[in-house]
Amino acid sequence: MKLSKYFFTGVFMFSLVGCSLFGKEEDIVQVSPSPTINNQFPIQQVWKNSTAGNTHIYSLLGPINYDNVIYVASRSGQVKAIELSNGKTLWDVNLSKSTLFSSKTALFSGGVSADDKYVYVGSERAIVYALDRQDGKVVWEKPVKGEVIARPVSSEDKLIIHTASGILQGLNRDTGDNLWDVSLEVPALSLRGNSTPTIAHGAAIFGDDNGRVNAYYINDGQLIWQQRISQPSGSTEIAKLNDVDSTPVVEGNLVYSVGYNGSIVALDLSDGQPVWRKELGSIHSFAVDTNRLFVIDQNDNVQAITKNGGAVLWTKSDLSHRQLTDPVFYQNYIVFGDFEGYLYWLNTENGELVAKTQVSSSGLISKPLVVDNKVIVQAKNGDIYAFTKN
Repeated sequence: MKLSKYFFTGVFMFSLVGCSLFGKEEDIVQVSPSPTINNQFPIQQVWKNSTAGNTHIYSLLGPINYDNVIYVASRSGQVKAIELSNGKTLWDVNLSKSTLFSSKTALFSGGVSADDKYVYVGSERAIVYALDRQDGKVVWEKPVKGEVIARPVSSEDKLIIHTASGILQGLNRDTGDNLWDVSLEVPALSLRGNSTPTIAHGAAIFGDDNGRVNAYYINDGQLIWQQRISQPSGSTEIAKLNDVDSTPVVEGNLVYSVGYNGSIVALDLSDGQPVWRKELGSIHSFAVDTNRLFVIDQNDNVQAITKNGGAVLWTKSDLSHRQLTDPVFYQNYIVFGDFEGYLYWLNTENGELVAKTQVSSSGLISKPLVVDNKVIVQAKNGDIYAFTKN
């Protein structure tokens, strides 16, 4: 059973007493109001496009860039290529299966990825599609071993899929044929999300739902190492959640990762042994610069942490439980969104919130994308925006 992160805030805003899932203690979460900010610079909307969004479904579908073209998808089955410079649609296809008597949506959920030949997207129906990057025509569609809620990742001639069933699969990127697969243990209860693998030195490095970071060879699926960074604890099923849903960051000989109810760690790339570890829980992927990791913890506090040792440089707590998106690095700022559709700019030196704009009242869930001095965001209602700082 997969639980959305937003399940927690949506439910915990009320008092929970005597529920067997949560135990008998009363839990109340206070959602911070969006801070008042006197913008230190204007934020300009450059363009807007749209897809068929769904404001009632938890979906991490977000934009991706390849060669100055933005690729997006909607839950229903729409996939679009958008010109980065002006927001114009280059091609638009719909992969839902509709007839005169019925309509079967694609249930896209795994985010979009692209390489020099193809655009890939995965679905809750356990199907992965490869589209021709030039015109959107379907090259292949193949069933996989579980719903796909992490982005597919291509490397050389392979496509790596991490499914919600705890299966890591290697596919032939040109045909979709299964080359190998490995099964990981999946707990009865976990968060709604999966770690998108990072490919480095011929290995797929990713987190799982049991608190571990894993490294597997992409050629044959052989295990290189596993390292636990989050240990289940507590008396309730919720307290025992220990997913590692973030995308690992690999720099030099180090792997940086973080787990829910766990730790943020630096691991040795060669054998997975911890170099340093700091107690800090999160489901979010990092934003990084030369010397720092910027992480949003599971209570939506924003922290700057040194790469060398994990020392906390500053913490911003004004946005608690606002269901923040993953952060991205933009010039000298960290940019992220929230459930009410606000997009924030935060100074990386001191954690000061320096600007915000409300993008869409439908809310923001997916990670923003930064390319060519633009911030690209996809709102829950399917609208795609490009912003720049003036």
